Amino acid sequence: LCSDISPLLKDPAAFRTLIDLLEDHLRASFPKIDFIAGLDSRGFLIGPPLAQRLGIGFVLVRKKGKLPGPTESASYALEYGKAELEIQSDAVEPGQKVVIVDDLLATGGTMCAACELMKRLKAEVLECLVIVELKPLKGSEKLKSVPFYSLLQYD
Repeated sequence: LCSDISPLLKDPAAFRTLIDLLEDHLRASFPKIDFIAGLDSRGFLIGPPLAQRLGIGFVLVRKKGKLPGPTESASYALEYGKAELEIQSDAVEPGQKVVIVDDLLATGGTMCAACELMKRLKAEVLECLVIVELKPLKGSEKLKSVPFYSLLQYD
């Protein structure tokens, strides 16, 4: 099963509506957010316009070896092996409030690694936010106490 957000990206009205819905959710849920953190790579498509709408900054959480300067890294399991995510060590400061965004939550490994990185930098993860959640893979269960929101859920 492949959930493809390409049709949303091709249609300006649909993409605007998507960002509207995510913005409305975040404004209603959190009075103060310091940063949106986007996961490599499709979180980079959703995060910047959402951060701009909210008037806040955007930070990158990338695959290993893609960021300059000192970084923090966290590894996670894939179906076929392991991977690592990194964030620049100075991307967020202790106590700052962050929402992590991506297009899809499947098994939850990538999102959990991103939460671990924020924890190491002592940032507060307000929520993990995705467009699509694949419920049978139970990724949201791995997030444990971290609040999670998905716009669409597939069983």
